Amino acid sequence: MSMRLLLLCTLLTLVLFGFVFWDIASKGAGALSLEFLLTHPRKGMTAGGILPAVIGTTYVTLLTALFAIPFGVATAIFLSEYARDTRSTRLIRAAIRNLAGVPSIIYGLFGVALFVQGMGMGPSLLASGLTLGLLTLPYIVATGEEALRNVPESYREGALALGATHWQSIHSVVLPAAMPGMVTGSLLGLSRAAGETAPILFTGVAFYLRYLPGSVWDEFMALPYHLFILSTQHHAIHEVRPLAYGTALALLGLVILLNVIAFLVRMRYKTSR
Repeated sequence: MSMRLLLLCTLLTLVLFGFVFWDIASKGAGALSLEFLLTHPRKGMTAGGILPAVIGTTYVTLLTALFAIPFGVATAIFLSEYARDTRSTRLIRAAIRNLAGVPSIIYGLFGVALFVQGMGMGPSLLASGLTLGLLTLPYIVATGEEALRNVPESYREGALALGATHWQSIHSVVLPAAMPGMVTGSLLGLSRAAGETAPILFTGVAFYLRYLPGSVWDEFMALPYHLFILSTQHHAIHEVRPLAYGTALALLGLVILLNVIAFLVRMRYKTSR
């Protein structure tokens, strides 16, 4: 009975996703082209493409990865392999899981206070990347620790019995075994960050820029905010509706690409073990 219920829920989720994807794809496919992806907006965003938004989203996602993945993986290793099961450790784990559920707009306001104003970064790629990194960090820590916990204890015991140090057993035995789950969790966290609007709205994204960002201190355009403007704030909403659907399809394609990469990496590690 429980298996059938799980199967029904899975099928229902797939049907709903298929409906949403078909609606966006059918309305946005006409606008999606190489010219649309590789040109700048023109005529008040009623013509042209989304190149600055694509580049800006790519840059801010890379900055998020550079910040969140190393710190997240290191924290997961410490909590799983070094920290003792004390009250303080349990409180830290509970705090991390609670932070994963905090609304993204709260992270945006925190990013303004800490990075934009407190550290003097101003509205910039760096401030937005660090803010998204904070948003993604709890998710990476939680999934990374879960992946490490799923590694059988016999792996650690075998490495230690052969004379390896604690760190050598983690680096050479435990981490490779946990890598599929850690990579999958990291990429899924980044795919969420790539689609966020609220955190970058306060920390560095711009409505329109004529030039691509030249450094991490520049403002930038991004697909989520570009889509928000075209859908709700543009002076000619009905005229740019096809461009909005094309932007949504491009953003959805980026998220799906990250998910496919996560799946392929997981399968590669599974087959190589």
